Amino acid sequence: MEPQIRYCKSSDGPSIAYWSIGVGAPIIDAGQPPTHCEMEWQLPPVRRWYERFTAHHQFVRFDTRGCGLSSRAIAEYSLDTMVNDLETVADALALEQFILMGAINSGYAAIAYAARHPERISRLILWCACSRGHEFFDDPGTRALRDMADRDWHMMTETAARSRFSWSADEHARAYASMWRAAITPEVQGKLMDSLAGVDVTSLLSEVRAPTLVLQRHDRGVNVANRIAHGIPDARVALFPGGSAAPYLEDADAVWSVIAGFLGDGPSTGRERARPEVTAVRGGMCVILFTDIVGSTELTERLGDAAFHERSRALHAALRNAIGQAGGRVVEGRVLGDGVMALFDTARTAIACAFKCHEAASHYALDLHVGIHAGDVIEEDNDVHGGAVNLAARICSASAPGEVLVSDTVRGLARTSASVTFEDRGESMLKGVADPVRLYAVQA
Repeated sequence: MEPQIRYCKSSDGPSIAYWSIGVGAPIIDAGQPPTHCEMEWQLPPVRRWYERFTAHHQFVRFDTRGCGLSSRAIAEYSLDTMVNDLETVADALALEQFILMGAINSGYAAIAYAARHPERISRLILWCACSRGHEFFDDPGTRALRDMADRDWHMMTETAARSRFSWSADEHARAYASMWRAAITPEVQGKLMDSLAGVDVTSLLSEVRAPTLVLQRHDRGVNVANRIAHGIPDARVALFPGGSAAPYLEDADAVWSVIAGFLGDGPSTGRERARPEVTAVRGGMCVILFTDIVGSTELTERLGDAAFHERSRALHAALRNAIGQAGGRVVEGRVLGDGVMALFDTARTAIACAFKCHEAASHYALDLHVGIHAGDVIEEDNDVHGGAVNLAARICSASAPGEVLVSDTVRGLARTSASVTFEDRGESMLKGVADPVRLYAVQA
């Protein structure tokens, strides 16, 4: 089915070209500016990629102002104009809620729109995106392309296309370069590159509420992808080899498999050539509680392996129950043989839960070490990382049996909201921690 080009008018004047095909939960793909939504359909790899989405979705593509079939004469090209154009298309189709996709340069607008309109975005997909413009445009090669856009437009598009899709995709790169020259003028290309170089949407990441899939090539910056996912409350990262900006060429089946799973569209064609690395990544400030059974080695020798295992298993079940009732969350990747790690939103609830954990241990004639700290963490799949996690574990090890030992950070967070007092234990040198740490024992 050939898509029918339609037009809608943005609030500040420019006309925006778009098409919509397929039936199902709507997806708006903001593309990779510059775009030409008519000519790109004529590129077989691109068309086949879009057709994958139309099997289950209403799939929407559009040209931002200054590109393709949209208004070419524009005064400026910026993050705000990109968001405006996206909103214009969504409103023209009367979409109350939709899935949003942003790739490379349109990733900034996708993040900004999702943050500003959380009620309209059901899911967010980012491909090779950045949150800071300088991460893409300050690259020496990109700076050379910017200079080339003013000096040799044909050479710039040919070079940029081969850089974008890897130098082995020569045939597709030539076709894409031809479309690129038809999609935008050198003047507007310069405006696009100059304006987006200064964009930074990092502060908006925490305001994105939609489940988010961050897809990234290894050679385009794993740290960039992880930082984006770390900033979004509900995000996961999928990493793919190489540096090609195309999700639809050699490893298209592997990329599609991850996207289809995220969208709930079922299995892919079954022709995946390589499994990507997929991690769920979240992050932010948490209160971290560690517990550890006191004297587990001696208990194992005294009770025997089977008896100690049965008792510790029962205790772990009781600890899970106490943590869940207190509103905490057990970190599955840190449920060790003798200990449990849990995350809480507040210091008050973590401290209250710590005393419940001690009560549970006493029921099984066991004692616990318990330590609590608060700080920024990085969550990946079923585990949690970061300096705050390590410090919480060290505080737990330093606690006396039956004691709740906390850092000064936790004391500061809890002293105005918890009905407990804190006994200053002074500064301690903890293993693996360079500076002394002031610790407090909580008195119920």
